[in-house]
Amino acid sequence: MAGGTLESASLFYQSTNRREMCYWISHIKLSRIIVIMLLILFVVSLFAHYYLSKVETNASGMDMHRTRLEAFDDFTSMKASDLKFRIEEMLRIKVSVSNELRDLEAKRQRLQLEVSGFNQKIDDLKQELIHQQTDLDRLKMSLVQAQAAHREAIERNTPELAPPRRILINSLPTNLKFTSSESSSCRMFNCFDHSRCALTSGFPIYLYDPDIFSVINPTWDIDGFLKTTIKQTLGYNAHLTSNPAEACIYILLIGEALPSNSQGPSHQVFPHPLHVKKLHSLPYWGGDGRNHILLNLSRRDLSINSSNMLDNSDTGRAIIVQSTFLRNQYRPGFDIIVPPILGPPGGDVWQECASMVPARRKYLLSFQGEIKTTKSLSSSGSTSRPIDDAEIDLERVEDENNLDKFIVQHLNDMTTGVTMDKFFIQFECIPATDDSVRGKLLDWTLCGTESSRKEILKDSTFVLILAPSNSSFVTTSSIQARIYEALRSGAIPVILGGDQIYLSYNEVIAWRRAVLFLPKARVTEMHFLLRAIPDSDLLFMRRQGRLIWERYMATAQGAADTIVASIRDRLGIPAVPAIQSPSPSVFNETFVPIKSDAIVAEPEAEESLGPLEPPYPSPVFKRNYTIMLIHGHEIWNEWVNPFYLYPQLPFDTVLSSDAKFVGSEVGFRPIGKGAGGAGKEFSESLGGNYPREQFTIVILTYEREQVLINSLARLYGLPYLNKVLVVWNSPKPPIEDLRWPDIGVPIVVIKALRNSLNNRFLPFDTIETEAVLSVDDDAHLRHDEIMFGFRVWREHRDRVVGFPGRYHAWDQNFHNSWNYNSNYSCELSMVLTGAAFIHKHYMYLYTNWLPQAIRDKVDEYMNCEDIAMNFLVSHLTRKPPVKVTSRWTFRCPGCPVSLSEDDTHFQERHKCINFFAQVFGYMPLLNTQYRADSILFKTRISHDKQKCFKFI
Repeated sequence: MAGGTLESASLFYQSTNRREMCYWISHIKLSRIIVIMLLILFVVSLFAHYYLSKVETNASGMDMHRTRLEAFDDFTSMKASDLKFRIEEMLRIKVSVSNELRDLEAKRQRLQLEVSGFNQKIDDLKQELIHQQTDLDRLKMSLVQAQAAHREAIERNTPELAPPRRILINSLPTNLKFTSSESSSCRMFNCFDHSRCALTSGFPIYLYDPDIFSVINPTWDIDGFLKTTIKQTLGYNAHLTSNPAEACIYILLIGEALPSNSQGPSHQVFPHPLHVKKLHSLPYWGGDGRNHILLNLSRRDLSINSSNMLDNSDTGRAIIVQSTFLRNQYRPGFDIIVPPILGPPGGDVWQECASMVPARRKYLLSFQGEIKTTKSLSSSGSTSRPIDDAEIDLERVEDENNLDKFIVQHLNDMTTGVTMDKFFIQFECIPATDDSVRGKLLDWTLCGTESSRKEILKDSTFVLILAPSNSSFVTTSSIQARIYEALRSGAIPVILGGDQIYLSYNEVIAWRRAVLFLPKARVTEMHFLLRAIPDSDLLFMRRQGRLIWERYMATAQGAADTIVASIRDRLGIPAVPAIQSPSPSVFNETFVPIKSDAIVAEPEAEESLGPLEPPYPSPVFKRNYTIMLIHGHEIWNEWVNPFYLYPQLPFDTVLSSDAKFVGSEVGFRPIGKGAGGAGKEFSESLGGNYPREQFTIVILTYEREQVLINSLARLYGLPYLNKVLVVWNSPKPPIEDLRWPDIGVPIVVIKALRNSLNNRFLPFDTIETEAVLSVDDDAHLRHDEIMFGFRVWREHRDRVVGFPGRYHAWDQNFHNSWNYNSNYSCELSMVLTGAAFIHKHYMYLYTNWLPQAIRDKVDEYMNCEDIAMNFLVSHLTRKPPVKVTSRWTFRCPGCPVSLSEDDTHFQERHKCINFFAQVFGYMPLLNTQYRADSILFKTRISHDKQKCFKFI
């Protein structure tokens, strides 16, 4: 077809040349005629001049001259008419030729347009061939991946796990005989019935209603606050059951027991608070009280005797939970030490905490207390069981008193010595008349009011806590109360005599990360030790202490949940699965969204980025029964809380490199099947240290339908994409004729309950992958950028990995506060979640663990949710985010003006950063100067090799 076109063009040009030659020949002939005529006219004029000049002298020849002139005129008239005819004929020819030339030019232009169209079709076909070849390569890769998955499914030797399926017992405890002498030797292996607590039971617990089942003598009452609070908090516990036949353990609230209003004189000795017969007659006691938990909680600074009323009582095989224990009473690994319930029932408690900075405060060490002597033993008027002097080894007590006197003297000398350090030491309290204070047994009582002690503790780097002078006690409620107040105020506890006591939940909490334990004999070396601790360790211990306080001690809800979790952990039973957020569709059941066939192809589509696979969810609950064994320490002391079982964690263990080749695990996709390789082999497999996986994109949108549709259409053909979640924040549903693009993966449009930026981080149950790409609806990311970010995230799963970097700057010139900054900088501390990968685990924590005050501030400003997520991740990991590529901003041509372009947007972000730092008690964000770029970036390689990413 192209040859025929060229031949027509040649004939066209030959015809044009012939016509032009004819035109020029005619033009030359006409010019010659005009020249001849001019010569004739010139000659005629000469003759006329000659004859006219002779008229006067030769009159006789006038007639002859006139005759000749007339004859000439006739001749010239005849030639001019002929010339005019010829000129008109030439003009007609010229017009005809011009018209024909115009027609030929128009035809030539049409032919040129056809040629251009054909050339464009050729280019389009070539491009389509490239796309088809790319799709074919992807299909080949997908086929290889499918074959590998099929082979792995056949060879799989590990089961696919799911949330634990509950296997429950359905019978009440039977009566067994038991002698009280066996109680002191009780341990979990001989006093606990494990048959009621199957590994898959879910650990059901039954609570005796404290309003119905009371085992206290009539002259005593259970503290009303504790009765109501424990009933309410355990009612919220996910393990609670109302069916006693299926229960694993039975919880009974014993106290705090208080004298009733009908008591007699203050010096009267009342009977023992515990009514043993009522205890043994409980409907599910089973004769020996196995699997029973007796909660003897305290809320006040009560006498040791009152807070230890279960001493020398027949409690059978029941586990005792209280704050005060004698050494011969406490059964390690069986009984549980808990702090007093000093906080509110629940809620945010961040306002109770002092700031964690600066590291060193006004006082290096503080102490407020007074020791009670042995004389106070006999003066105790309202104790439940007065301890006689005969019960105490007086010689040992005297030695211990002498040691305490030496400690007091040394501390006084330390405060008056030559040192730059300041101390606040108070050994004398205002005399107290309250029986609850006078009833102390060789223990240190608190001085001052709670508010006054709190102010001193906020100014103290360390706070001294002295173990009881009576070493018969392994712990007392007074020590637990001191620990509570110290951690709340950010003062690091220094327990002198720490080698003789136990602290709360000592089986699971690593107290040495937050508290200094010193033998009393090291009191002379204490000052040296405190001065030798660097600021970094001070802040670490203070932060760890706040974590323990907030999680396990600050509220009654936390205390109740911790008691249940510690027993469940002891039995090795998994927690209940974490609650996910439902994903209601924005469409009703009958409406079917209109699909659009329009596809927006990426300009870099010729670069193969990976195989197109069917949706593949990340395996869940693979570590149901091993997570508490391997990472129990981290779960209790680092990773937020042990109260729920999460489907995956960003901290899961990594297999060794040879595991992917010798069959220890399946699902790996090593590059080049283990031989490595450059771009081609790289694009065919994920590689890395983790098995294959996909990611989910979450887009938050509000009344920008067309912008959203364009963003969705650009996701067509994106490898490793599991699904797209669109969180519809607008109260108005999408328009019915909106055409949704078919991008090859499901698009789930979720109806938000309300317009909130916090919806971006809800742990929706439709998210089936660990990796979540949080994207704004107007962010335009290329496919290669997304794939590169995904690959980087797989190596930094516990961090925020994304594109736009920001940092927090200190404003020391004006406000001495933090500012939010978006300028280009060599450091960054945040990656905006408008285009960032995060682990789904952080969505659980953002929704259920992050202080409510932060989420409320996000709703107030309709801003800062990305800053809050960066705070959360940096606080938990103590690592900065990871930025990928050089992107710093996003441009969205044609998009409506966004909120971020308003000046108030930045002012609100300044306020957010300072408020969040106040809630956390310190600035958790960390600076980094690191940016991730792809391997072989700007590396010269041979022509037969391909870089990992062509355009990054």
